[in-house]
Amino acid sequence: MSQNKTLILHGWGGSDAPHWQAELASELAKNYGTVSFPLLDNCHFPSKNRWVKQVKEILSDFKPDTVVCHSLANNLWLWLCEEGEIEEVQRLFMVSLPSLQTEEKTIKTFFPCPLPKNIHAKEVHMIVSDNDPWVKMDEAKEIASQFDIPLAIIKDAGHINDDSGYGKWDLIEQMVIQK
Repeated sequence: MSQNKTLILHGWGGSDAPHWQAELASELAKNYGTVSFPLLDNCHFPSKNRWVKQVKEILSDFKPDTVVCHSLANNLWLWLCEEGEIEEVQRLFMVSLPSLQTEEKTIKTFFPCPLPKNIHAKEVHMIVSDNDPWVKMDEAKEIASQFDIPLAIIKDAGHINDDSGYGKWDLIEQMVIQK
């Protein structure tokens, strides 16, 4: 059992139960893991600048070893890396990264999203679905290639959230908790 400090960052609208991130947070906590699963400011109408500021404070105070991002949180992480004022983490999980050119009015402050030179993580796991409506496979492969990280592609998993059947998700729990 790992004694890592894990920060779980949700995407647009949050990741409350039964989303896999809420299940992961619960699984970590019930095994006395140290987990931070904050509700980011105004999650249904997010502002990149407010989220960047909030997460910088969390990173500074909590000092996680592992960061688990879903959806828009991946773009948030890329913005944090672009600014370059964050400490490197041991492990980064990037699940369902949306296109860097997403055109959605409610989250427009996050786009276009840069690809920073440094992703500020020693080990990166990128997991996408082959039918995610928010990113095309070519772009996901290109991003993984840019950072020279392995890309795990799950068949027919949609946006890998509770709407596509990803409540309790054994794979991510095993990877993060290292059972």
